[in-house]
Amino acid sequence: MMILFAAWLRYEFDFSQMAGGRLLVFGLVAAALQTILGLVSGIYRGRHVYGTFDEVKTLTYIVVLVGLMTTALMLVVGNVFDAPRSTGIIATPMALIGMLGVRYMYRLLMERRRKPGRQANATIVYGAGYLGETVIRRMQTDADSEYRPVALLDDDPQLSNLEIRGVKVMGGFHEINEVAEKTGAQELVLAIGRADSTLVREISDAAGAAGLHVRVLPLMEQIMAGRTRLSDLRDISIEDLIGRNPVDTEVESIADYIAGKRVLVTGAGGSIGSELCLQISKYAPTELIMLDRDETGLQMAQIGTIGHGLLHTRDVVLADIREPDVLERIFQDRRPQVVYHAAALKHLPMLEQYPEEAWKTNVLGTLNVLNAAKNTDVETFINISTDKAANPTSVLGHSKRVAEKLTAWMAQETGRPYLSVRFGNVIGSRGSMLPTFRSLIDKGGPVTVTHPDVTRYFMTIPEACQLVVQAGAIGAPAEVLILDMGEPVRILDIAERMIEMSGKDIEITFTGLREGEKMHEELVGLGEGNERPYHPKIAHAHVHTLSPQDMDKNVWLERCGKKDEEFGAKIVN
Repeated sequence: MMILFAAWLRYEFDFSQMAGGRLLVFGLVAAALQTILGLVSGIYRGRHVYGTFDEVKTLTYIVVLVGLMTTALMLVVGNVFDAPRSTGIIATPMALIGMLGVRYMYRLLMERRRKPGRQANATIVYGAGYLGETVIRRMQTDADSEYRPVALLDDDPQLSNLEIRGVKVMGGFHEINEVAEKTGAQELVLAIGRADSTLVREISDAAGAAGLHVRVLPLMEQIMAGRTRLSDLRDISIEDLIGRNPVDTEVESIADYIAGKRVLVTGAGGSIGSELCLQISKYAPTELIMLDRDETGLQMAQIGTIGHGLLHTRDVVLADIREPDVLERIFQDRRPQVVYHAAALKHLPMLEQYPEEAWKTNVLGTLNVLNAAKNTDVETFINISTDKAANPTSVLGHSKRVAEKLTAWMAQETGRPYLSVRFGNVIGSRGSMLPTFRSLIDKGGPVTVTHPDVTRYFMTIPEACQLVVQAGAIGAPAEVLILDMGEPVRILDIAERMIEMSGKDIEITFTGLREGEKMHEELVGLGEGNERPYHPKIAHAHVHTLSPQDMDKNVWLERCGKKDEEFGAKIVN
């Protein structure tokens, strides 16, 4: 480019043949410098994607540097060779414009070839921020894309005139139907990071009324990491509609107590336990010990954390928390420093029929784990509880309440952070409400709901596990940590939504509240307190302690509403 510009100067200003030749010499020098610096910087060796901002930035630095070097050379020897000293100053921006122009034209040509054809579905992208720009760029640079962006929607009035890669913002929420008719769109992609369930429901309903098929993006973290494709766009799910904005617990900044430690998780094969193991593995423990009596669950947990399910390594331990001697041997052998106790029986109606099983696992099993932890000097102990332990009315709630009290008692005995974490229903956990509803719908119904007004709190499995991990850093001995779970959700609304999304005509039947079941769950019990010293969305409550010497199975059964003669003689532990 420098050479061409020098030749142009010769004929434009009618320099002598000798002067023109000298300008060509300077042009050759500039070209050589450009080539050398381009090779050193990697710009001519495929370091940057062609036509990207990174390439433009690097190219600009190189051209300016070459321009400065040739200008300096002109100032030193320009008089000797009778060449204009301003040549370098004039040629530099002209050369840069020429180089950038060639790259821009090439990029336009390549993108035109990569654009999806007319057979792709006309798509409205809801959200003109970073996610909207990202999804439009991917749609327009994938020849096999099923989506062709035709319009943007955003409720921010400051973005009303915005245009992204030729796609204009044509309105907001209230213009969904109008824009769909005008563009002939068949799809709507929701590109709003961490949209809460209320907004998702509103947009989904409005888009459905306009005849649009709603799709949602993967998690923001996956998009930022570049691990997503257009094929990862998925249909909207019931989890999107009943979920909420996950609370940012900032767990990464305070999980140092795990790094370099031996960590043991009971109930590692369950929904919470396996996700907990996956999250713990990110914080570099010296050893992660996954304990469960379910060998299949352990295999799935091992696949998630280690990448294989061979079950022949020491990271998986097959054992039952009901057996104190076995637990003691395991703890003495492995010497864990941090323990997460997730093993429990959790199905309320089942435990109403078999309360003794709740006593054996949730009460005595927890005591067995606590004793083994104390005898091996475990530094941090986190007991995973449930909102049903707050003002309990069921066998499940009463058993987990006792487990919380035993944990608080052991905290006093050891003086260490032995504490509990309490949360409500976990979306998608094994045996929970949503999978049950899906199974009933798949079989053609009816879908059974206990009462038209019953409500429950919901949270995601990852969010629940983040709270559990964070508890070890911010919880004090004997405390119970409780995540603010937002507003409770009416179960009937969920059932109706799921049936509507299935497209089937399925009946809903009301069975009445089961024994021990509450109409509305509570998160904090009477007199427990509700302090929030570290995080505005995490409450710190306090429960009374209970010594094992004061445990009375008969009294416990009476509090559960069960007659002691049904379950054998009085047992004191």
